[in-house]
This record gives sequence, structure tokens and C-alpha cells, in this order.
Amino acid sequence: MNEALRWARDRLERVTPLKTDCGRVCGAVCCRSAEGEETGMLLFPGEEALFAGRPGWALRPAALGTLAVCSGVCDREQRPLACRLFPLLPVLREDGVHIAVDARARGVCPLTRQGLGAFSPEFREAVRASGVRLAEDEEQAAFLRLLTAQQDEWTRLRRQFGGEKNV
Repeated sequence: MNEALRWARDRLERVTPLKTDCGRVCGAVCCRSAEGEETGMLLFPGEEALFAGRPGWALRPAALGTLAVCSGVCDREQRPLACRLFPLLPVLREDGVHIAVDARARGVCPLTRQGLGAFSPEFREAVRASGVRLAEDEEQAAFLRLLTAQQDEWTRLRRQFGGEKNV
């Protein structure tokens, strides 16, 4: 695992979206797949080795990389970076790294409807700082650009077909 990924994982290990357990708000819906679906989190480049062959985890190919599918219960210290960032996302723009509510999270996390202000300042800053550190690494920056493009596409589609103005 490269240093930027290790740094980001460490930075987000103990900080959470709320100062309390946000899973109590929604029953930890982000850790469960819907009935008949197998959902998971995209792994950042270099994380595959951490989850390959581990009990309770399955790796699946996905359009943007590798999807980690879990049993819904994990050791929080071992969870993927995408889980640590959720439901926010560092996005890479021409003027630097910004944070955004992950458009993919809007149907899962009830906090996302309240915007960035719903999340603790410590969490927002940890996500931003992690994005800045990841953007310094060529491979991680390329992945952030893919996630940013996907975020932009989801936002465009939501505005076009969902009628939302502030995504």
C-alpha cells in the first residue's frame, strides 16, 4: 500500500460523520445491501491486497475498479477508505481538492439531504485533508479524477431527471 493511501486511511480511522454514532440515526443502512442486491464500496488503488481472501469479504470487478462486498459487520479499523469517507467524497477540481456529499450516498444516508453542514467539522476536514494527500500521488489522483467525473455525471443526471437544484 502506498504512503498516500496509508496516510488517508489513518487520518480517517477514528473520525466519524457525527460526534455520535451516525449508524444509530438510520440503523447502519450503509453497511447493508438491499434485499436481492450485492452492493459494496469501491476500493482505492492498493487496497485490494488488504481484502483479498479475508473472511467476510468478497471482491468483485466494477467499472471503476474493484468493489469490496462485506457481510455488513466489520472491524472498523479494517474498513475500506471509501467506508471511512462515506457519505462524503473528496473531489479533484482545477483549483484543488474540495469535499462534496457523495451523490451515490443520497439514496442511502439520510444526513446527505442536509448538506455538508450536517457533518462534524472534524470529519469534513479529515475528508478534505485525505483528498489533498491522495491527490499528491499520481495513481490515487487518477482514481480521484474518475470518482469526480462519476460524481459530476450523477449530479447532472439527478438535476436532469430528478429535478433537484442543490445536489
